[in-house]
Amino acid sequence: MRLTILGGGGFRVPLVHRALLDDARRDTPGRCTELVLYDTDSLRMRVIASVLAAQADGVPGAPSVRIAHGLDDALRGTDFVFSAIRVGGTAGRVLDERIPLSEGVLGQETVGAGGVLYGLRTVLVALEIAERVAAVAPDAWVINFTNPAGMVTEAMSAVLGRRVIGICDSPVGLVRRAARAAGADPDRVTFDYVGLNHLGWLRSLCVGGEDLLPRLLADDEALASFEEGKLFGADWLRALGALPNEYLHYYYFRRETLRSVLESPETRGQFLDQQQSGFFTEAAAAPEHSYELWERTRLQRESTYMAESRAASGGWQRDSCDLDGGGYDKVALELMRAIARDEPTRLILNVPNGTTVPGLAPEAIIETVCEVDAQGARPLPCRPLREDQLGLMLQLKAVERATIAAAVHEDRDAALRALALHPLVDSPAVAARILERAGRGPVRRPGGETTPLPA
Repeated sequence: MRLTILGGGGFRVPLVHRALLDDARRDTPGRCTELVLYDTDSLRMRVIASVLAAQADGVPGAPSVRIAHGLDDALRGTDFVFSAIRVGGTAGRVLDERIPLSEGVLGQETVGAGGVLYGLRTVLVALEIAERVAAVAPDAWVINFTNPAGMVTEAMSAVLGRRVIGICDSPVGLVRRAARAAGADPDRVTFDYVGLNHLGWLRSLCVGGEDLLPRLLADDEALASFEEGKLFGADWLRALGALPNEYLHYYYFRRETLRSVLESPETRGQFLDQQQSGFFTEAAAAPEHSYELWERTRLQRESTYMAESRAASGGWQRDSCDLDGGGYDKVALELMRAIARDEPTRLILNVPNGTTVPGLAPEAIIETVCEVDAQGARPLPCRPLREDQLGLMLQLKAVERATIAAAVHEDRDAALRALALHPLVDSPAVAARILERAGRGPVRRPGGETTPLPA
């Protein structure tokens, strides 16, 4: 089986490779035998290739690694495409965060005005990738991790239909942490989770027909033992009657989080921009030490994840079990196994709504529990959403769709609507100034080039 990674010079590519190596060690039938990397930054790709070579040293049956010389070369003959690009690089993320903050509203990679700006410059690139997949590898499945993941998956689905599936590591992390806190085996629980990407709720957690969530919500000590319990606090979680995705902290505690971000010496984007620049420079100069440098940098990256939200909720260190960096890579491999081997499994994925949430269009991408087999992913029925959950989903879906329309049609009115309607942007005047300062409306990169930049 061949897997192609777009954004092959991305910092987290070794995590996917590490999961592939686990399959090789177990001699798993139907495993990936060839990994193809494509990136427009050749230096980053060479560095990541050296990390992968060191990581695979001594592993029998490790997949071969090939660097592609163009997008079509990367796609031709592949079985799965893992899209993890970052249009504009980390420098673009810095602007996505700093510009909204200068107007007193949250700037974040996928949430708020920052997420809209990121989407505006990413959607056209994602669509062109989808068109090349359809032309060169029509039988391939696309697994999208490019952020904003729900929005980008919805844009690509206009070309690829159900052959593009979005993934995220936040929901699976929440389920596993909640199961451990409830004293259950994470691999044996069933659950009800529904929402949009970075905007969802875990609403039941069952073992043997018993829902463990009410007992967990009533237990202060258990809630204080895992990340979401610390982030949101026992009182608010009991009021909600559900466990929210960690990114909902930006919505429920927007004032506290914004203050924490404004008081920080640098944004998350600035931190990653400096950290990754340092890593790639150092590793390029000493490729024989690239793996050790990567692992050290990765641990620092994981330990500082969502630091501003943790600071806003009292400040605490991440648990060691959350620092392995695994999550989206494992979801991606489980998804590939289920499709390639026709082995039914259940995963939380970004897929077309169908009739799961009656208030949303059938083609709207939602994030929910799906049954996966050789035919792809199908959302399972879920309980009706509460009014507050559905209301927030409807408002954010309107933002996502306006962003897609703005990018596709170069429609400034749609871009302004996307920003102004976001619940974390408090004024159309602020939205207009953010749009102007970002130089958007929206535009292509110089020369019209839309090949993927590194993740």
